[in-house]
Amino acid sequence: MRLLHTADWHLGKILRGVDRTPEIGEALKALLGIVKEERVDLVVVSGDLFDRPQVSAEAESHAVEFFMGLKALGVPALVIAGNHDPKERLSALSPLFALAGARVRGHPLFKEEGGVVRVGDLEAALLPFVSERVLVKRVLQEAEERHRTYAEAMRRVLANLASPLMLAHFALEGVRPGGGEFFFHLAGSYAVPHSALPLSARYLALGHIHRQQQVSEAPLAWYSGSLIQLDFGEGEDAERGALLVELPPSGPARVHPIRERWGKPLKTFRLKREELDGRLLEMERFPGYLRLVVEGRLSAAEKERLYRALPHLLAIEGAGDLPPPPPGGAHLGLKEAYARYLGEREEREALLERFEEALKEVESETLAAGA
Repeated sequence: MRLLHTADWHLGKILRGVDRTPEIGEALKALLGIVKEERVDLVVVSGDLFDRPQVSAEAESHAVEFFMGLKALGVPALVIAGNHDPKERLSALSPLFALAGARVRGHPLFKEEGGVVRVGDLEAALLPFVSERVLVKRVLQEAEERHRTYAEAMRRVLANLASPLMLAHFALEGVRPGGGEFFFHLAGSYAVPHSALPLSARYLALGHIHRQQQVSEAPLAWYSGSLIQLDFGEGEDAERGALLVELPPSGPARVHPIRERWGKPLKTFRLKREELDGRLLEMERFPGYLRLVVEGRLSAAEKERLYRALPHLLAIEGAGDLPPPPPGGAHLGLKEAYARYLGEREEREALLERFEEALKEVESETLAAGA
């Protein structure tokens, strides 16, 4: 069986006011071409189809068009929700996706509940992203077990779902982040140890990390990476794309990376104020989106001049951009305090975006817990 492993589309991604959905849509069209050209038998999507719970109709239409394109080619798909996906909405839409030959899991199920499905002669486990609070409550039901960790609960779930093919959305210990992921879900209690991976699995199709990479040999496990460079925090040269996987009747799986540079590139220029004019032509010729980090304070007029000269410049940052202290000793908000703490750190904007996501998740889970 020939599989196409993809993940982390993030349809609906807005970067500094720019909707990246059209670029992602073009990448999905390219994936359909690969499916046809390589005679793929099954497509697996390991989470984060969408960037947020509520996205535009255009973002949803690109996903539907992709699965309808697979249906026209006679190729089924397996899909799981990631931490960015609207899990309830994906679950509600699963009958619609089923009409296009795609089986979708928005919430985790044990094997006996339907967490393992069959595609031809192949058994496949579907493990969407699950938060620590939900997982511990679901798996560690006895009060005296609640002190155990997310990793221990994941170990039990993975053992229960052990299958030749496994789709999952989580961060494995020691993984190399792409830089644009939600850091809260990458480290600490959310890092799953290698020892939790079932040795009986022939291939683990992982999502959540935007940098394409192999993370285990036994069992064989890969992250396919994102389709496009999603954020300035992501490595400009990080490998991404998709994976073509051959699963023969016996013997080891063979993985063929498809490394493409779909979408517009993102680049950060770090310059001294006196270097700006000398590098202006270079920045004008860059074919993608720019972020400019300037050493020193720029006036509003200077910033306006740069924005006019560089239509694809999305952000100008510098030491002079930090907000002034609040008057009268007023307290800073959480985001403002974190921004002050970060100072001029290289990944400042990406960290601020992820900090906002963390605040939203805490608020969402607090409301859910009190419901």
